[in-house]
Amino acid sequence: MIIFGTKSYLYQLAILTLVCGHCGNPAAHTLKKRVSKFTLFFVPLFPFSTKYTTQCTFCGTQQQVSREQAEQLEAAQTQGGGAGRDHLQAPQPGQNPYQR
Repeated sequence: MIIFGTKSYLYQLAILTLVCGHCGNPAAHTLKKRVSKFTLFFVPLFPFSTKYTTQCTFCGTQQQVSREQAEQLEAAQTQGGGAGRDHLQAPQPGQNPYQR
């Protein structure tokens, strides 16, 4: 008998100060990375899905972002004391998020 399945890992990459696109409040947003891996006999072998999300800590709204946007936000946070200094805003529905 072969036992296989999946397992997800959640990593918190950064905490950013942004204006929420849903509630409009300037609040902390967590940048998270979720990696799903294929397992064989409960041993994780290789990743098959990677997703990046931001979540507003004020209203709880979660939005998926691309890998490039996540890297840009993480770099902005590490460069000069946070993305809040760059006046980045969380995206409105239908917008391309985090464009300057």
